[in-house]
Amino acid sequence: MFTGIIEEIGTVQRTIQRGSTIQIVLNATKIMDDIHIGDSIAVNGVCLTVTEFQQRSFTADVMPETFHATSLSSLKVGSKVNLERAMLAGGRFGGHYVSGHVDETRKILKKQRVENAIYLSVALSEQYQHLILPKGSVAVDGTSLTVMEVGDGYFTIALIPHTAEETVISEKSVNDPVNIEYDLFAKYVVAFTDTSKRERNFHQLLENNGFLS
Repeated sequence: MFTGIIEEIGTVQRTIQRGSTIQIVLNATKIMDDIHIGDSIAVNGVCLTVTEFQQRSFTADVMPETFHATSLSSLKVGSKVNLERAMLAGGRFGGHYVSGHVDETRKILKKQRVENAIYLSVALSEQYQHLILPKGSVAVDGTSLTVMEVGDGYFTIALIPHTAEETVISEKSVNDPVNIEYDLFAKYVVAFTDTSKRERNFHQLLENNGFLS
């Protein structure tokens, strides 16, 4: 579990792609202070597992599901990425609950500077429209952000100067892909209130145990 508060910007040192899998080596400094094999690191919002590490770099594997469902397949040597270690149970919590499991990868539709802020409009799939609302939370490339506006097929976020400086999102351009994870609580609420799904599951339970023919 992560908070969406990016700890540092890392750099891709090496990628080895075999089919739909990638072994990726990332340079970092701050997150290397207390790193162990098996640790979870969010890379542009994607939860990856540390398989080995050196003094200033770590290695992780990208499996086919992650390859196809995220933007990690587009990373090249020199690419900048957002990095965050898994949250500590007793630590300060400044963002929102981010699982590191990306829902979809969508493109930036519009980028606009408004005084000290950068407004970004991101494409939104119809199937996820019900999970996002103004003033709610969304993780974009692993960064916890507040939704400004939701329209037909898009949502808009704003980057304050600090977020623009400390994450890779401000360097993105129109048509660049970003990883999107919608609010975890919203997904649970929808699942719990979907009475039709509960009824189908109950019907299946009865049928599986011989109460229905």
